[in-house]
Amino acid sequence: MISHPHHWLDQFIWLTSGLFLLCSFGLIAAAQVLGCLRVYVMQSALLTISVLLLAARYASTDLLAVAGIDIAAKIILIPWLLRRTARRAMIQRRELQLIISVPMSLLIALALTILAYYITAPLCHGQPQVIRAELPIGFAAVFIAIYTITIRREALPQMLGLLAIENGAFFASIVVAPTFPLIGEVAAAFDVLMVVLTLGVLSRRIHHISGSTEVGLLAELQED
Repeated sequence: MISHPHHWLDQFIWLTSGLFLLCSFGLIAAAQVLGCLRVYVMQSALLTISVLLLAARYASTDLLAVAGIDIAAKIILIPWLLRRTARRAMIQRRELQLIISVPMSLLIALALTILAYYITAPLCHGQPQVIRAELPIGFAAVFIAIYTITIRREALPQMLGLLAIENGAFFASIVVAPTFPLIGEVAAAFDVLMVVLTLGVLSRRIHHISGSTEVGLLAELQED
């Protein structure tokens, strides 16, 4: 008996979705800015693989183009811009502080994942397997990224959390609307690059003035 080709694609989509979610947990556990950046690049690579799998499943040339944009913008340009605009001391700093400890944060992230599955359960009922795989994980990635921003003290990890929100939102939306116009992803990629460039320059300037990019110190900088 010959298996339907979509069955194998769906299995790979499930695997990619699980690894994508693990990267969201990795953003919380990473102890260095460089570690956060590597996890974000890995998450973006898994997003690109998911897009390629969906392109094969739906025979979509637009999704192939979107995958190319993701590779260029999120895997190549964003890390390069951060390394160029941020100081080496900011990128290679050994320890990052969290408002809540890593073990407790991981438990909260697990609770947010369960919440995402609960919220999306009515939307996934009776839907194809790919939607049941990616939609709740996309929502979970968004929730976890928002939580990551709230517990990080440094500006660059918070910015990576902001970029992870975009990854999660796109991960959830691409499976619901695989025919999403290509121009939409082009515009989103351009906006993300501008945000990274702007925040990278600002973070470098703040680090030059105050010697730190800890968000809590910005109020003191404003008073000075």
